[in-house]
Amino acid sequence: MGLTGPNASGKGEVAKFLAAHGFQVYSLSDVVRREATRIGLDHGRDNLIRVGVRLRARGGPGALAGRILPRLRGQAVVDSIRNPGEVAVLRRLPRFLLLGVDAPQALRFERSLRRGRIGDGATLEEFARKEARENSTTEAGQQLQATLAMADCVVDNDSTLDALHARVRAALERCGITLPNGSQKRL
Repeated sequence: MGLTGPNASGKGEVAKFLAAHGFQVYSLSDVVRREATRIGLDHGRDNLIRVGVRLRARGGPGALAGRILPRLRGQAVVDSIRNPGEVAVLRRLPRFLLLGVDAPQALRFERSLRRGRIGDGATLEEFARKEARENSTTEAGQQLQATLAMADCVVDNDSTLDALHARVRAALERCGITLPNGSQKRL
Protein backbone atom coordinates (compact mmCIF):
# COMPACT_ATOMS: atom_id res chain seq x y z
CA MET A 1 0.00 0.00 0.00
CA GLY A 2 1.19 3.53 -0.66
CA LEU A 3 0.32 6.85 0.97
CA THR A 4 0.21 10.18 -0.79
CA GLY A 5 -1.14 13.61 0.01
CA PRO A 6 -0.07 17.16 0.74
CA ASN A 7 2.13 18.30 3.61
CA ALA A 8 0.63 17.77 7.10
CA SER A 9 -2.43 15.96 5.75
CA GLY A 10 -1.97 13.04 8.14
CA LYS A 11 -0.04 10.48 6.10
CA GLY A 12 2.21 9.75 9.07
CA GLU A 13 -0.79 9.13 11.31
CA VAL A 14 -2.21 6.71 8.75
CA ALA A 15 1.17 4.95 8.56
CA LYS A 16 1.21 4.58 12.38
CA PHE A 17 -2.34 3.20 12.30
CA LEU A 18 -1.39 0.64 9.66
CA ALA A 19 1.79 -0.27 11.55
CA ALA A 20 -0.37 -1.04 14.58
CA HIS A 21 -2.21 -3.53 12.35
CA GLY A 22 0.93 -5.38 11.30
CA PHE A 23 2.14 -3.37 8.29
CA GLN A 24 5.84 -2.68 7.88
CA VAL A 25 6.29 1.06 7.19
CA TYR A 26 8.77 2.49 4.69
CA SER A 27 9.09 6.16 3.80
CA LEU A 28 10.40 7.69 0.61
CA SER A 29 11.25 10.73 2.74
CA ASP A 30 13.69 8.54 4.67
CA VAL A 31 15.48 7.77 1.39
CA VAL A 32 15.79 11.52 0.79
CA ARG A 33 16.87 12.23 4.39
CA ARG A 34 19.64 9.62 4.18
CA GLU A 35 20.92 11.21 0.97
CA ALA A 36 20.75 14.71 2.49
CA THR A 37 22.77 13.50 5.48
CA ARG A 38 25.28 11.80 3.18
CA ILE A 39 25.94 15.07 1.34
CA GLY A 40 25.97 17.19 4.51
CA LEU A 41 22.63 18.99 4.30
CA ASP A 42 20.19 19.53 7.16
CA HIS A 43 16.70 18.08 6.87
CA GLY A 44 14.87 21.35 6.24
CA ARG A 45 11.96 21.05 3.84
CA ASP A 46 13.62 23.05 1.05
CA ASN A 47 16.79 20.94 1.19
CA LEU A 48 14.80 17.71 1.17
CA ILE A 49 12.80 18.85 -1.86
CA ARG A 50 16.02 19.73 -3.74
CA VAL A 51 17.63 16.39 -2.84
CA GLY A 52 14.51 14.47 -3.94
CA VAL A 53 14.44 16.32 -7.25
CA ARG A 54 18.14 15.60 -7.75
CA LEU A 55 17.66 11.87 -7.07
CA ARG A 56 14.72 11.70 -9.50
CA ALA A 57 16.62 13.69 -12.14
CA ARG A 58 19.50 11.23 -11.95
CA GLY A 59 17.56 7.98 -11.57
CA GLY A 60 14.22 8.73 -13.21
CA PRO A 61 10.91 9.85 -11.68
CA GLY A 62 10.46 6.52 -9.88
CA ALA A 63 13.99 6.42 -8.43
CA LEU A 64 12.95 6.82 -4.78
CA ALA A 65 10.45 3.97 -4.97
CA GLY A 66 13.02 1.88 -6.83
CA ARG A 67 15.38 2.20 -3.87
CA ILE A 68 12.93 0.67 -1.41
CA LEU A 69 11.18 -1.81 -3.72
CA PRO A 70 13.60 -4.69 -2.95
CA ARG A 71 12.93 -4.28 0.79
CA LEU A 72 9.13 -4.61 0.57
CA ARG A 73 7.81 -7.91 1.91
CA GLY A 74 4.38 -9.01 3.08
CA GLN A 75 2.09 -6.29 4.36
CA ALA A 76 3.94 -3.05 3.73
CA VAL A 77 3.03 0.61 3.48
CA VAL A 78 5.14 3.16 1.61
CA ASP A 79 4.71 6.68 2.94
CA SER A 80 5.47 10.03 1.27
CA ILE A 81 4.82 9.22 -2.38
CA ARG A 82 5.10 12.54 -4.22
CA ASN A 83 5.62 11.76 -7.91
CA PRO A 84 3.57 9.74 -10.44
CA GLY A 85 6.77 7.90 -11.41
CA GLU A 86 6.96 6.52 -7.88
CA VAL A 87 3.39 5.26 -8.20
CA ALA A 88 4.26 3.60 -11.53
CA VAL A 89 7.15 1.70 -9.93
CA LEU A 90 5.02 0.57 -6.98
CA ARG A 91 2.10 -0.46 -9.22
CA ARG A 92 4.37 -3.25 -10.48
CA LEU A 93 3.67 -4.96 -7.16
CA PRO A 94 0.72 -7.34 -7.05
CA ARG A 95 -2.30 -5.87 -5.25
CA PHE A 96 -0.74 -2.42 -4.78
CA LEU A 97 -3.21 0.16 -3.46
CA LEU A 98 -2.55 3.91 -3.35
CA LEU A 99 -4.36 5.68 -0.53
CA GLY A 100 -4.59 9.46 -0.60
CA VAL A 101 -4.88 11.54 2.56
CA ASP A 102 -6.07 15.13 2.36
CA ALA A 103 -7.30 17.94 4.59
CA PRO A 104 -8.10 21.64 4.14
CA GLN A 105 -5.01 23.81 3.74
CA ALA A 106 -5.66 25.98 6.81
CA LEU A 107 -6.00 22.89 9.01
CA ARG A 108 -2.83 21.38 7.55
CA PHE A 109 -1.01 24.64 8.26
CA GLU A 110 -2.14 24.51 11.91
CA ARG A 111 -0.88 20.93 12.15
CA SER A 112 2.44 21.87 10.58
CA LEU A 113 2.92 24.59 13.19
CA ARG A 114 2.25 22.09 16.00
CA ARG A 115 4.75 19.57 14.71
CA GLY A 116 7.37 22.29 14.19
CA ARG A 117 9.37 20.92 11.27
CA ILE A 118 12.04 23.14 9.77
CA GLY A 119 10.89 25.02 6.68
CA ASP A 120 7.15 24.26 6.69
CA GLY A 121 6.28 27.97 6.65
CA ALA A 122 5.62 30.34 9.53
CA THR A 123 2.49 31.88 8.01
CA LEU A 124 -0.40 30.43 6.05
CA GLU A 125 0.73 32.47 3.02
CA GLU A 126 4.27 31.07 3.18
CA PHE A 127 2.89 27.54 3.69
CA ALA A 128 0.68 28.00 0.60
CA ARG A 129 3.60 29.32 -1.51
CA LYS A 130 5.75 26.33 -0.58
CA GLU A 131 2.89 23.99 -1.37
CA ALA A 132 2.41 25.58 -4.80
CA ARG A 133 6.08 24.88 -5.56
CA GLU A 134 5.52 21.24 -4.60
CA ASN A 135 2.97 20.88 -7.38
CA SER A 136 5.52 21.00 -10.14
CA THR A 137 4.97 19.70 -13.64
CA THR A 138 8.64 18.79 -14.13
CA GLU A 139 9.27 15.08 -14.42
CA ALA A 140 11.72 14.96 -11.50
CA GLY A 141 9.81 17.39 -9.27
CA GLN A 142 7.21 16.85 -6.64
CA GLN A 143 3.80 16.52 -8.26
CA LEU A 144 1.55 16.19 -5.24
CA GLN A 145 -1.79 16.94 -6.90
CA ALA A 146 -1.06 14.68 -9.88
CA THR A 147 -0.02 11.89 -7.51
CA LEU A 148 -3.07 12.39 -5.30
CA ALA A 149 -5.25 12.16 -8.42
CA MET A 150 -3.84 8.65 -9.00
CA ALA A 151 -5.07 7.41 -5.60
CA ASP A 152 -7.41 4.43 -5.57
CA CYS A 153 -9.27 6.16 -2.75
CA VAL A 154 -8.83 9.40 -0.80
CA VAL A 155 -9.51 9.84 2.90
CA ASP A 156 -10.45 13.28 4.21
CA ASN A 157 -8.63 14.02 7.46
CA ASP A 158 -10.56 17.04 8.64
CA SER A 159 -11.64 15.76 12.05
CA THR A 160 -10.31 13.71 14.95
CA LEU A 161 -7.73 10.94 14.97
CA ASP A 162 -10.47 8.40 15.74
CA ALA A 163 -12.45 9.65 12.75
CA LEU A 164 -9.35 9.34 10.55
CA HIS A 165 -8.86 5.73 11.67
CA ALA A 166 -12.52 4.92 10.95
CA ARG A 167 -12.28 6.55 7.51
CA VAL A 168 -9.09 4.65 6.67
CA ARG A 169 -10.69 1.37 7.76
CA ALA A 170 -13.79 2.11 5.64
CA ALA A 171 -11.73 3.13 2.58
CA LEU A 172 -9.67 -0.04 2.80
CA GLU A 173 -12.80 -2.17 3.13
CA ARG A 174 -14.17 -0.56 -0.04
CA CYS A 175 -10.94 -1.71 -1.72
CA GLY A 176 -11.24 -5.25 -0.36
CA ILE A 177 -8.83 -4.96 2.58
CA THR A 178 -10.20 -5.77 6.02
CA LEU A 179 -8.13 -4.84 9.05
CA PRO A 180 -8.66 -6.84 12.22
CA ASN A 181 -10.69 -5.15 14.94
CA GLY A 182 -8.37 -3.55 17.46
CA SER A 183 -4.67 -3.43 16.78
CA GLN A 184 -2.01 -6.10 16.90
CA LYS A 185 0.42 -3.63 18.51
CA ARG A 186 -0.21 -0.72 20.79
CA LEU A 187 -0.04 2.71 19.16
